[in-house]
Amino acid sequence: MPTIPPLAERMRPTSLDEYVGQQHLVGQNAILRRAIESGNLPSLILWGPPGVGKTTLAFIISQQLKRPFFSLSAINSGVKDVREVIDKAARLREFEQNLPVLFIDEIHRFSKSQQDSLLGAVERGLVTLIGATTENPSFEVISALLSRCQVYILKHLTEDDLVQLISRALKEDKYLSQKQVSIKEHEALLRLSGGDARKLLNVLEIVINAIGKESLEITNKLVLDNVQQNLALYDKAGEQHYDIISAFIKSIRGSDPNAAVYWLARMIAGGEDPLFIARRLLILASEDIGNANPNALLLANNCFQAVNVIGWPESRIILSQAVVYLASSVKSNASYEAINKAQELVARTGDLPVPLHIRNAPTKLMKDIGYGTEYKYSHAYDGNFSDQEYFPDKLTGTRLYEPGNNAAELKLREQLKRLWKDKYGY
Repeated sequence: MPTIPPLAERMRPTSLDEYVGQQHLVGQNAILRRAIESGNLPSLILWGPPGVGKTTLAFIISQQLKRPFFSLSAINSGVKDVREVIDKAARLREFEQNLPVLFIDEIHRFSKSQQDSLLGAVERGLVTLIGATTENPSFEVISALLSRCQVYILKHLTEDDLVQLISRALKEDKYLSQKQVSIKEHEALLRLSGGDARKLLNVLEIVINAIGKESLEITNKLVLDNVQQNLALYDKAGEQHYDIISAFIKSIRGSDPNAAVYWLARMIAGGEDPLFIARRLLILASEDIGNANPNALLLANNCFQAVNVIGWPESRIILSQAVVYLASSVKSNASYEAINKAQELVARTGDLPVPLHIRNAPTKLMKDIGYGTEYKYSHAYDGNFSDQEYFPDKLTGTRLYEPGNNAAELKLREQLKRLWKDKYGY
């Protein structure tokens, strides 16, 4: 009996009309759809979280444009593999065949030399490059290559998108459509998927196969009882990657250096890019520690620089030191919460005018109409502080920064209370 492909593969869409999600890019009259339908498609980078359809979208593009499709994974492909594909593309052009699409999955894992090997082919028009990445391409893709690509941002699938995927699988899949499967509760399926369409379909298939009945009602309890112990095995091809990163970050945030070093070792064993790990530590140092221990950001930054200079395998020692320090440090997310509140406030209140006394006044006219006239230069006052308004009038007294309950930030709270009295309620 032939092996049945996984449900996620069986349900892979083959046209834009079957594609679920990313309507801001591929919906009717959306920007990427227009480019595809015009046939005038530039090289591009698809940037978004795992499981939202980057690989599928690249394949659909090649099919719609009737172009040959070459695919490489940055995890197991080197410069030699890239050059072989480029040679094939050059031969196709000699025979006046359509311009091929070269899809590079996880392009952020390509080294500079590997990305350089792509650059010439893109410049010469031998291929239309489509790169997929979960990382910010501004940091991960060399500037010369990035400047020749259009970046499209893919969003997390919504709950409605995920429910639609489940419904379609039960109705349209050759095997599942023969069963009587109903969904009483979706929550556990959605939670275990983490918004990843591929994992969602994997979980659904695990549950149905584990029960082995032709008639089945799926509940949250049924899903949890049959999936959690099997998911890691089903996931062995590499989808655990993001779960391990999550476990790593949460262990540091949770002040457990022992678990954090364990997950660090798991990432090392999996061949994770050490600079990727070091970047995660930089983010965490501000997001989860912040001013409770300002040295955390300094150490994380030094860790990133050292890893960049030292290389592998010695960088594992530097990473371990930083991980243990950050995990053992006192924690605060006050700065992270402050910027979240500030951005929400800006989105809600719009472009409120800057108070006249703190506006810039580079011209005589601006000075004449009062720009900067009543500004008090703080260093000219006792304690380098002047009591004046820095917010737009409508927001005066708004408190965005809430110091954490730790020694360092309690001192900051006392300082702010001493300076501002009751204005911000410290």
